[in-house]
Amino acid sequence: MRNKFQKRSIQLIITISFTTIAIIAMVFMGIVLYAQFAQNTRENAIESNKQLLDQAAWNLNTYLRNMMTVSDTMYYSVIKNRDLTYEPLDKEMTLLYEANKDNLISIACVTEDGAVMAAAPVATRKKGIDIKTQDWFIQANEKIENLHFSTPHVQNLFDSSNYRYFWVVSLSRSVELTNIGRIRRGVLLVDMNFSGIEQLLSKANEKGYGYIYLMDRNGEIIYHPQQQAIYSNLIQENNQTAAAYEDGNYTETFEGKERVVIVKTVGYTGWKLVSVTPVQEFTVNLNQIRFFTVMIATISIMLILFGNAFISSKVTDPLRKLEKSIKYLEEGNLDTDIYIGGTHEIRHLGKTITSMVRQMRKLMDDMVAEQQEKRKSALDALQSQINPHFLYNTLDSVVWMIESERYQEAISMVTALAKLFRISLSKGKNIISIRDEISHAKYYLDIQKVRYKNKFNVRIEVDPAIEDYCTIKLIVQPLLENAIYYGVEHMDGDGEIILRGYEKEDYIYIEVTDNGMGIPKENIEYLLTDDTRVRKHGSGIGLRNIDQRIKLYFKGDYGLTIESELDEGTTVRICLPKLPYSEAYPKEVPHEDQK
Repeated sequence: MRNKFQKRSIQLIITISFTTIAIIAMVFMGIVLYAQFAQNTRENAIESNKQLLDQAAWNLNTYLRNMMTVSDTMYYSVIKNRDLTYEPLDKEMTLLYEANKDNLISIACVTEDGAVMAAAPVATRKKGIDIKTQDWFIQANEKIENLHFSTPHVQNLFDSSNYRYFWVVSLSRSVELTNIGRIRRGVLLVDMNFSGIEQLLSKANEKGYGYIYLMDRNGEIIYHPQQQAIYSNLIQENNQTAAAYEDGNYTETFEGKERVVIVKTVGYTGWKLVSVTPVQEFTVNLNQIRFFTVMIATISIMLILFGNAFISSKVTDPLRKLEKSIKYLEEGNLDTDIYIGGTHEIRHLGKTITSMVRQMRKLMDDMVAEQQEKRKSALDALQSQINPHFLYNTLDSVVWMIESERYQEAISMVTALAKLFRISLSKGKNIISIRDEISHAKYYLDIQKVRYKNKFNVRIEVDPAIEDYCTIKLIVQPLLENAIYYGVEHMDGDGEIILRGYEKEDYIYIEVTDNGMGIPKENIEYLLTDDTRVRKHGSGIGLRNIDQRIKLYFKGDYGLTIESELDEGTTVRICLPKLPYSEAYPKEVPHEDQK
């Protein structure tokens, strides 16, 4: 045994040491791999954003080149090859506009004096607009050799036929206009629909990390995904600083947050596309990787522990099974099967416990049978306390009625008495339905109303819904006896007895209330504890007797409660469980008087 114990202790130490070393190694490797992965993730994200920025710049260049092609076509293929005195530009300009109207708002050609030579679509020039003061007009005349792109603005040269306002980017250039062989300067204007640029950059912002915005060479924002918030001064952008950046990658701190900035210049315009990615976004993704890494490490540790546990379980499994079966035994389940297996010692222990449980089960069965017999004897003893005094008085009344030739009343009393005792016998059963118990009470009251004619009134208020529940027989009639003898017997017609029956929550209540003289408070506490302290009449069944019978049969918070006030009356309340009679006696045949 000493050798086995020492061997098992060494095995436990080796298992713990191996598990500890494995966990330390996994944690170290996890930290190194996580740091490397974090660096790779950041580099890959920056490279991905750079590629996305290049693609957005290429798409924007393509879009701008298309607009420049429109301008070149109009200038070199139309304006430069004709004398505008004899050949107006309206037809060709309209055709060119129609071919590109998805991306254009208008095309116009004006003279150096600001007069409109041609425009498409045909529209009315806005009143009060001085073309010579427009930025696109001034820039085109200052540098006649270049194409000029404006920042986004509302198209304010022509009135819209549908009264809409369009945001445009104006492409303007200086052109030579021929009139009667003479050449003079003018400006060709192409107003691009700014929504086209917005759509291009909006699609780019749906991918990758962070966001992309567009600004001109002076740092003025042309497009930003939160442009309205910037114009409203709700947020700020570091665009003036970014305007000084050359193309490439930068790390900056703006408003206390570190972020990665990538700058790409758009050809022809000098505009700059700027990609901004807060470092926090990398961290969010790294948190997911960290969680995944922790999960993998946890699962690996669990597998290691499971392997160790599996090996040790081969030795301890029989003991665990025996312990489990004993736990069921501790909970009071004597029907459980005690495990018998494993080594010789464990099998012997299991057989010994099984024998012990068998003996305990036999002893408990004997005790239960003995208690049931005692319980039945107690109920029979309480039931046997019924005094024949009531029967004697009733038979005397019948003899008196016959001698007085009141035969009909005598017949009624004898009939009620027969029905009363038929229910009282109840085929030897102590449990009857509330319907039978109330019928018994009614027959008893019929007899007493004949004996005490005009002495008291009776009102019965029993909910039909409770009639099919169980009760112990002969518990209502003694309460009615007490109400008559102690309550209304001497009230000369002013007495009233009320029999109520109702259900509330999970309980059945039966009450007998009288308006008699009541019970002194000092006597109420003895009514349910000591019958010797209270004088009895009638059947001789005291309230304590009834309470004990209910408590003996129904385990729980059931029995009698008494409420009484002197000169006000008394209420005795029976509390019973909601036990359907059909469950106690499913094949019970109703009495003849119930059919």
